[in-house]
Amino acid sequence: MKAASTSSGLGAAFSYCVQQVRSYDYHHYFCLLHLPPDMRKAAFALRAFNVETAKAMDVASDPRVGLMRLLWWQEAIDKIFADKVIEHPTAQALSCVISEHKITKGWLKRSVEARINDARREEIPDTIEELERYAEDTVSTILYTTLQAGGINSTAADHAASHIGKASGLLLLLRSLPYHASRNRPICYIPADVATNHGLLVKHGSRSEIRMDSREKLSDAVFEMASIANVHLQKARELAQTVPKKALPVLLPAVPAQIFLDSLRRSEFDVFDPRLGRGVLGISPFWFQLKLKWHAWRRKY
Repeated sequence: MKAASTSSGLGAAFSYCVQQVRSYDYHHYFCLLHLPPDMRKAAFALRAFNVETAKAMDVASDPRVGLMRLLWWQEAIDKIFADKVIEHPTAQALSCVISEHKITKGWLKRSVEARINDARREEIPDTIEELERYAEDTVSTILYTTLQAGGINSTAADHAASHIGKASGLLLLLRSLPYHASRNRPICYIPADVATNHGLLVKHGSRSEIRMDSREKLSDAVFEMASIANVHLQKARELAQTVPKKALPVLLPAVPAQIFLDSLRRSEFDVFDPRLGRGVLGISPFWFQLKLKWHAWRRKY
């Protein structure tokens, strides 16, 4: 009876993870459906963990509450690796995945710590390289752990995952600009070096701010950042011939990254263009799923 109860509890935990990803990370939800069944459960648990930490600050009415949630997850990772029981469905599913697939603790810790440091940030990032490191720590790490859960040990796959994570992370930050502007968040994810290139950086004593009133200059800055994301996608695809076939479905998140990049191009890199908020990443759900299925069928990313 106890074993059946435990199995039922884990089943509910994994179902919760699937629902979290479907609700908060819709385009990656469809990516995960193309994974082989033996990888899918682990991938949903890892992606749900990313959802939990990514939305911690956004759903909190007080930033201090969001930070406390992130610190809770930092402690939760330590407890999971110490074989302690945590009464949280995502943590329970994650614990099962870590135990079964021997997931590297360092990657999960890097992800949470990067978000904690971002939550504590009081100044805009200095350089685009700083944002690339943030994308690596929060997005690429999820791909690394998914590859590990699938038993895939490939330097080429890891390198491709690194580039895809950086591209996806940079584009996600661009997508978030209107949201953070609507909430008057003091931190803007356009780094100082890019803002300076386009006349968007304003100094107020020791503090710097980004001007959001010039759509043309802002679009130029977005174009520069999107171009860097595009380079990462190109580098990832250059590795495709050396990536093991089993790893190709894990790297499908390159497809939604490209879709959003194409949507940005159509909107002339105006992140406030309402078309970007329609459907899935600016295109209809039907076309999104069709593009994803086409790439998956052709074993492309």
